Amino acid sequence: MRVLVLGGAGFIGVHLTRRLLADGHDVTVVDDFSRGRNDPDLAALEVPVISADLTDAEAFDRIPHGWDQVYLLAAVVGVRNVEKDPGKVVRVNTLVVLNTLDWIRPEEKLFFASTSEVYAGGVSAGIVEVPTPETVPVMIDDVTAPRFAYAASKLLGEEAVVHIGRAKSLQFVIGRFHNVYGPRMGTDHVIPELSLRAVRREDPFKVYGTDQYRAFCYVDDAVTAMLLAMDKVTGEIVHIGNDEETNIGDLTKLVLRIADHDPALDVESAPAGSVARRCPDLTKLRALTGYEPAVSLAEGVRRTFEWYRGNA
Repeated sequence: MRVLVLGGAGFIGVHLTRRLLADGHDVTVVDDFSRGRNDPDLAALEVPVISADLTDAEAFDRIPHGWDQVYLLAAVVGVRNVEKDPGKVVRVNTLVVLNTLDWIRPEEKLFFASTSEVYAGGVSAGIVEVPTPETVPVMIDDVTAPRFAYAASKLLGEEAVVHIGRAKSLQFVIGRFHNVYGPRMGTDHVIPELSLRAVRREDPFKVYGTDQYRAFCYVDDAVTAMLLAMDKVTGEIVHIGNDEETNIGDLTKLVLRIADHDPALDVESAPAGSVARRCPDLTKLRALTGYEPAVSLAEGVRRTFEWYRGNA
């Protein structure tokens, strides 16, 4: 099978590409390297890499057709990036999906990476249940708040994939990612950040929002869910995640225990606008694909910590 990974030099893209190669597929990566990295991890995969800015429609002229599957992972992500330049988030994420939909052919099945952030407004407003099924209302709580620019861009992307996809008779599946983590994901996420500060033996150890709850999904499980969704699901929105829920206080203690570090904790409130609880209901994904997470939080955090300790 021939597979194209748009945004394939990023965190999930490299792990996905590695798994596709292990399964015997022919993979090509496209990235502009604005956030993804041309590093030893990517080089070791020995796949063709096309450098292209996917916000430029003409860049697609250099990307051939004939793919069985296309994974659209390219986007500006991360709370710090979103808050720093929300206008860029809207521009990049919107143009990338619209240009991809103009370029793709009906015989090339599309996976579009969306986000659990589309639920944040509804959870904060008290109208969305947790664990959250795909059927609940999605909403933007405050369109003027910078952090909602990401959720808004992904909601527009979902609308575009559904409606333009149907008009083009395109096979597609939309995956809403829930707190995926693992090696090589950068430093602007809670588990790598906690890991690196534990490596540095920070004491006192600052931690934010210990009463908030999340369900973290190790990247290998996320990749498994993506592959199953592409193989078994068409025209649907499904969650990509793990429903093993934990709070940030317990997560911090787990990281510190793995790091063999016992500092005093300096507990502060969660950042403004951060949703109090997030956990996917995986009923639909399980029913459609048979997916079950295989990596426990303790094991996934251990693997992630060891990678960051070795690459700090």
